Order: sequence, then structure tokens, then C-alpha cells
Amino acid sequence: MNATNPEVNAIGYAAATMTTVAFLPQMLRVIRLRSAREISLGMFLIFSAGTFFWLIYGVLARSAPVMLANTVTLGFSLAILVLKLRFDRQERAK
Repeated sequence: MNATNPEVNAIGYAAATMTTVAFLPQMLRVIRLRSAREISLGMFLIFSAGTFFWLIYGVLARSAPVMLANTVTLGFSLAILVLKLRFDRQERAK
């Protein structure tokens, strides 16, 4: 199977869209509740690092679906991390 095949890339884009969009409800929930208490900091730190390495892999492999998905996913993941740190700090200050 050739990774430059349009059908293979279509499957990659479909998978990338679904796994990336999956983070949107969590991020919206954190924003709406103004709390990320139930989110594991360790898990999101490790996940963000892994996503960063997937992005590097995508760049080196010249895989557009991998690069696109992991760029957006890393953005969502880092946004959730920033919100968690901010809201946790606010909770501790109360």
C-alpha cells in the first residue's frame, strides 16, 4: 500500500478528523464549567509529548494527514493543559 495513494490519504484524513475532533467536547466542557479538576495533568502532559512526536514523525514521513491531525490535536491538548493549570490555580486560591 502506497502512502501517497489518494485513497490511503482519504482514510488517514478521516481518522485524523475523528480523533482530533474528539478533543473538542472536552475542551468546551472545561471552558463551560471553568474547571478541569477531573482531568489528569500527568496524562495530558504525556499525551501532548506523544502528539508532538507524532507531529515530528509526520513531518519526517511527509504525511499530510499525520501532520495536520497532530498539529490540531496538539493545539487542543495544550489549550486544555493551559486551562487546567489556570483553573486549578484559581481553585487553590479560593
